[in-house]
Amino acid sequence: MPETGRDPNRPSPDALLEAARREERTRGRLKVFLGAAPGVGKTYEMLTIGRARLKAGADVVVGVVETHGRAETQALLDGFEVVPRRAVPYHGTVLEEMDLDALLARRPQIALVDELAHTNAPGSRHPKRYQDVEELLDAGIDVLTTLNIQHVESLNDVVAAITRIRVRETVPDGVLDRADDIEVVDLNPDDLIQRLKDGKVYVPTNAERALKHYFSRGNLTALRELALRRTADRVDDELLSHMRANAIAGPWAAGERVLVCVSEDPRSAGLVRYAKRLADRLHAPWTALVVEGPRAASLTEAERDRIAEALRLADRLGGDAVTLPGGRRIADDILAYARSANVNHIVVGKAARSWLFELANGSVVHDLVRRSGNIGVHVVPGEAVPVEASPPRAATTVVTASPDIRPYALALGATALGLGLALLLQPHAGVENADLFLLTAIVGVAVRFGLGPSLAAVVAASLAYNFFFLPPVYTLTIADPTNVAAFVLFTVVAVVVSNLAARARLTAVVSQARAKSSERLFGFSRKLAGCGTLDDVLWATSAQVAAMLKVRVVLLLPDGKAVTVRAGYPPEDMLDEADLAAAQWAFDNERPAGRGADTLPGAKRLFLPMRTGRGTIGVIGLDADGTGPILTPEGRRLLDALADMGALAIERVRLVEDLDRAERAAETDRLRQALLTSISHDLRTPLASVLGAASTLRDLDAALPAEAKADLLATVIEESERLNRFIVNLLDMTRLEAGAVAPNLAPQDVAETVDTALRRTQKILGGHRVAVEIDPDLPTLRLDPVLFEQVLVNLLDNAAKYAPEGSTVTVRARHDGRTVRIEVLDEGFGLPEGDVERVFDKFYRVRKSDHVRAGTGLGLAISRGFVEAMGGTVTAANRRDRLGAAFTVTLPVPTRTTPREIAA
Repeated sequence: MPETGRDPNRPSPDALLEAARREERTRGRLKVFLGAAPGVGKTYEMLTIGRARLKAGADVVVGVVETHGRAETQALLDGFEVVPRRAVPYHGTVLEEMDLDALLARRPQIALVDELAHTNAPGSRHPKRYQDVEELLDAGIDVLTTLNIQHVESLNDVVAAITRIRVRETVPDGVLDRADDIEVVDLNPDDLIQRLKDGKVYVPTNAERALKHYFSRGNLTALRELALRRTADRVDDELLSHMRANAIAGPWAAGERVLVCVSEDPRSAGLVRYAKRLADRLHAPWTALVVEGPRAASLTEAERDRIAEALRLADRLGGDAVTLPGGRRIADDILAYARSANVNHIVVGKAARSWLFELANGSVVHDLVRRSGNIGVHVVPGEAVPVEASPPRAATTVVTASPDIRPYALALGATALGLGLALLLQPHAGVENADLFLLTAIVGVAVRFGLGPSLAAVVAASLAYNFFFLPPVYTLTIADPTNVAAFVLFTVVAVVVSNLAARARLTAVVSQARAKSSERLFGFSRKLAGCGTLDDVLWATSAQVAAMLKVRVVLLLPDGKAVTVRAGYPPEDMLDEADLAAAQWAFDNERPAGRGADTLPGAKRLFLPMRTGRGTIGVIGLDADGTGPILTPEGRRLLDALADMGALAIERVRLVEDLDRAERAAETDRLRQALLTSISHDLRTPLASVLGAASTLRDLDAALPAEAKADLLATVIEESERLNRFIVNLLDMTRLEAGAVAPNLAPQDVAETVDTALRRTQKILGGHRVAVEIDPDLPTLRLDPVLFEQVLVNLLDNAAKYAPEGSTVTVRARHDGRTVRIEVLDEGFGLPEGDVERVFDKFYRVRKSDHVRAGTGLGLAISRGFVEAMGGTVTAANRRDRLGAAFTVTLPVPTRTTPREIAA
């Protein structure tokens, strides 16, 4: 559609992008040799062009060419490599078809494929040859092919009207629209008739019959014009794209939109094709619209199938299929949609109903014409398309259901009840109000049971009103002429009221069904939002689709390059080879495959790709009892909604898993870098000190005074202890992460453990004052003395690192109810606000005031792990009374212990 609001002096971005796609694409190029009729020389021209390409050095292979016994065409085949055809057994005979797999394996530069509209033999991968060509193009192979104008889908009924022959083999217009080049092979009708008489098109017997029917001069002229016009439309598109890409000024179209109204009328398919041709002439997008009014619920299965087939045809021809709920006036709903979608052409079929029907229900066509305003209305007569024989169904036992007479019996019962009340209250309410009781009964029947039973109630109520209330009573005779008018008026009012009530009921039923469907979709979305694992999402999706569409469902996800079954409802884990092949093809090509689809229709199930913005993430397979299409267009749209919601939920779960993996990988990388940094600093520094002191002692032993030797030995011992602490920390952290820490709990005196830890850290705390504040009545705790002592050592070591020399390190232990709190406080600069919890992370170290990192960053992480293993907690905070950090270990007081109990 032409762009609006764009500077005409600038190239069109869409046209430039399209040109760029054509230059960069990997899809093969398609050239179609289009003819008006058989015998004009399409195959001959295709072979001539192919021979020229072959002489120019191109790799040209013949996939399939039908010579029809013509010597000149057969002579052109000499010199070409011809791929042998594939034999297909069919009903005791052998049919020969193009070997698609062999052609794909050969992978030539150019493939010659004759008769694009050909129908393949049953059992082939694709029902139609044009689908084989699509697969060749997707594989990057250029294709030269032939096509007659009568095989174009949108022109099918036009050709049938001209020639009186309806062609069954058709090609969707989209295939022709996507062709890179169309060459018209034209021949004067007189020359073609002469070729036919000379036996160069058909054998003499067939040629004589063709001359009498199809190959008349008038028919050939009309077909020739169709071919030229169809190609002219294509040339006009190319010219317009060229003008846009090069910013060439010219007359721009105003932008057209076409809407075709589809109903249960047998002519709907013809209307859809007319709308397609109109949209092509106007270069406009188009939509097929179905409005489900009050009559929708009363349609027969055949009428519903007719609507569904018309919508499928619109999908195949490249239009949009839309179904809308409607009210009482269908024309108002159509016009409301047309105005909201900026439609300026409405295609509708000419009314074929009686004047009586239009008087009672109104005429949609007349209403559209009167109220359309500036929207053009195309009233098309159309022709009913004969329905093809349906494929044979599996033998089933059909039980004929007897008509349900209960609603009618209850309607008569309700009428009798109203009559009884009227007779009972007649002395008080009077005869003039008796009809109100009967009307109330009629309205109740219409609301509860619908139009049929309500009409039965109307008849019964009218007769009862005459028999019991109009004089002479107890007869069906009406003596007073004024009572005749009363009787007629009562009957008319009863019919109108019952009709309105029945329509209201029908609208309520339809609205209730739609509300129920919307509620189930909303419930499904909430259920998916609560699913945290992939299995939960798959199970919820398969169960919901099966429940709403009444089908059997299987979900397949990729496992490497192949798709495998991951969920099903009812649970099903095995698929046969045909189903697996169809599922794999649907996933690889992002198109439906299997039962009811154009590809691999012999499969038991229909497989459709599940897509998100990231591409195809899986395949959903459907199966149902019986034969024929599994889904109606409405069911397909519902499935699309369910599949999209399921696909997004699957993608969400996978994104969460990807994020978790990325976070774990980043954490692993951070820990690895921190470990390498710690090893390079905390391992090499004490080793260098030990090596330096030992080397000095070895080389200068005789020259060193005793005091210097003692200092060097002290350095060796101190740095060795430091190295030992580093290795112990690494080993302890490894034990914690492996879950190998099993504390040996026993009653332990806290004061004794604190004293032992202070003795171990005497050198570390040598530059600090140490204050110990322990309550004298502390209970004994069940602790592992080795682990708890290491916790205190790590906390004291941390305080010594981050507190300035000369400051005080305080160890405080107090009894607080059912717990004992041990605090280690320093007088350093405290903890940064954002580091209060991070100080317990592995390899995390707070920068000192001189911005130099100290320690390995494992001591506090090990302390927390040991304390939690003993059933306690450890926290970090800043002191409230002054600058400094406070680390608090909280341990539970065990039952049945006394303050004087000593550890064993």
